[in-house]
Amino acid sequence: MTDFTPVVASHERRGLALALIAAAQLMVMLDLTITNVALPSIQKSLHFSTTNLTWVIDAYVLVFGGLLLLGGRVGDIFGRRRMFFIGIGLFAFASLLGGVATTQGLLVSARALQGVGAAIASPTALALIAVTFPEGSARNRAMAVYAAMTAAGGALGLVLGGALVESASWRWVFFVNVPIGVVVMAVTPFVLPRIDGHGGRLDVPGAVTVSGGVALLVYGLVHAPTAGWGATSTVAAFVGAALMLVVFAFIERRSEQPLIPSHFLRHRNRVGGYVTMMLIGASMLSLLFFLTQFLQEQMHYSSLRAGVSYLPVPIMVAGTSVFLSKKIKRFGVRIFLTAGPLLVAVGILWASFLTPTSSYWHVLGPLVVFGLGMGFSVVPLTLNAVSSVKNHEQGLASSLLNTSQQIGGSLGLAVLVTVSATVRTHQLARSSTIAAAQAQIDATVQGFHVALRVGALSAFLAFLTALLVVRTPRTHASTLSAAPQLRADSAPSSS
Repeated sequence: MTDFTPVVASHERRGLALALIAAAQLMVMLDLTITNVALPSIQKSLHFSTTNLTWVIDAYVLVFGGLLLLGGRVGDIFGRRRMFFIGIGLFAFASLLGGVATTQGLLVSARALQGVGAAIASPTALALIAVTFPEGSARNRAMAVYAAMTAAGGALGLVLGGALVESASWRWVFFVNVPIGVVVMAVTPFVLPRIDGHGGRLDVPGAVTVSGGVALLVYGLVHAPTAGWGATSTVAAFVGAALMLVVFAFIERRSEQPLIPSHFLRHRNRVGGYVTMMLIGASMLSLLFFLTQFLQEQMHYSSLRAGVSYLPVPIMVAGTSVFLSKKIKRFGVRIFLTAGPLLVAVGILWASFLTPTSSYWHVLGPLVVFGLGMGFSVVPLTLNAVSSVKNHEQGLASSLLNTSQQIGGSLGLAVLVTVSATVRTHQLARSSTIAAAQAQIDATVQGFHVALRVGALSAFLAFLTALLVVRTPRTHASTLSAAPQLRADSAPSSS
């Protein structure tokens, strides 16, 4: 069997396959945020500083985003079911390590290892949809479910994390992945099709340099507020990041099988979608990270109440995804892809006006608008990313989309943590006549407001990108929703 012919399976088996893929993607996306609610408990238990605490988030996001391109190519080359199984297994093992961690270093290392597993499992999951579901409405619905898990996973992570921290301990935000991973691994051989990869070589130097460059850039941004922008360590991090990214570009130009083939980025709509997703990723993490801290520290919500507060987001995303799976073929992706980021921007900007005395009704409105915007954004972006892509490049297409979101999220979070810390420092310097406790509260709230407004600006830039760059006409909607076209005679045979 080649890797380019869709697998004909019964309706029941396709349903089980979709449930399995959706569960895996949800688990991967949950871990972007499930630790957010647990951060105060983790900080007290393992004695993290406020600045270093961001690495509990960034270690996962950075490695996940940095290795997604390599993870997608691994699936294309060695076989998607095989690599999906390995990725889930690695993710579950790393989750177990995180749950038993007794030091800061071990926890951050476990989070990084989770990122490796997620980088393998996530792009192969999306690529598996292309070979399991026939083109048309069946694949369209499957893509909508996958996109819904991607968009709703972050908010659901906060809900589940709050419940686990409140009822057990922060360690269960890691332990919960272990039984899910074991079940997914046990069922995979019986539900997902076994399809060989097409062979080829991995661009490991390219993956290492781009991941290292982004990691150094994020480190510099997170490190600067405490060490100083002119500190030797800060400057060295930025210089190292620039050098590694230049080396990455040089490697890609000379490689026979580059991580990102040059022809792949000449597609206007595809590149516009990647940039939009990157900006949306920065906006999404800004809201989830800062609002969670604000609800717990300033509005004095418990971990459980803070998590449950986010329920409107997955509800709106799920409802919107069902609606889009039926309407996108008629209206196309562009109208939704344009409206989505604008709604995200409005929701985040609205949230930036919260105060410590705000009621939950003031929180609900921004979250509903934000959830609606995420639903309108991620489903069209997913369909746009895999349109007109040959099946042997499905892993690359899906990993680039996920990479855009994760890199945008990690860089965006680093920038906004820096912005918030800088604003807080300046505010404290100007508040010497106010009582110290009140000055701390005022400075923290001001940093929260400014960080969210910068996050809203990122979403607005995503809106402008979708409006001005993506040019998918309505008449191509049916082609887009059915893509990719799987034709064995139009792609090289597998090995």
